[in-house]
This record gives sequence, C-alpha cells and structure tokens, in this order.
Amino acid sequence: MAEQQTAIAFIDNTVKSNQVVLFMKGTAQFPQCGFSGRAIALLKACGAKNIVTVNVLEDDELRQGIKEYANWPTIPQLYVNGEFIGGSDILGEMHQSGDLQKLFAEA
Repeated sequence: MAEQQTAIAFIDNTVKSNQVVLFMKGTAQFPQCGFSGRAIALLKACGAKNIVTVNVLEDDELRQGIKEYANWPTIPQLYVNGEFIGGSDILGEMHQSGDLQKLFAEA
C-alpha cells in the first residue's frame, strides 16, 4: 500500500509540475504500443513542446496508479496544465476537430 501511495504522489507531482505530460508504454523515441505511438505522433503534429513522457512499463505500481489517478482504465494518458485530457482515441478526435491544436496554441 505504501508503494501505491508513493506512485500516486509521483504522478500527482509530475502532472502538476509540468505543462505537458504523457504517461505511455515505452518512450517517445521507442513507443511500446500503437496507441502510445499514435499519441506521440499527434502531439508532435500539433506542435506540442516540452512533452514530459513517463514510461509506465518500468514500474507496475506506476502503471496501476495512473489508472486510479485519473479513474481512466487505459494508457496512454495526456495531462496538460495539470488537467487530464484523455487517451489516444480522444486525442485523435480532438486532432480531427482542431481542438488539440487549439489546446497547444493556448498552452
């Protein structure tokens, strides 16, 4: 239980102290799943800068903790200015509608 609390504290601190955070499987250079790769590609296509990525495959507590933190069952998860935005499908919809580009223009 203590490890889970540590993971939640790490997630909370990471989300609140960085403008753009993507919790993903793998890294931006080497995504380990198609959804994470798609999320990175969409962020780059929208001109997102200073993206902090966290590889949840390196820590089981972190992988479970991020699902609880946002009450969202899947990874990747995007946070902008401390706010949960969504996963790969939502990013795709936001990109098609132009909302993702607006989000980073404002950020």
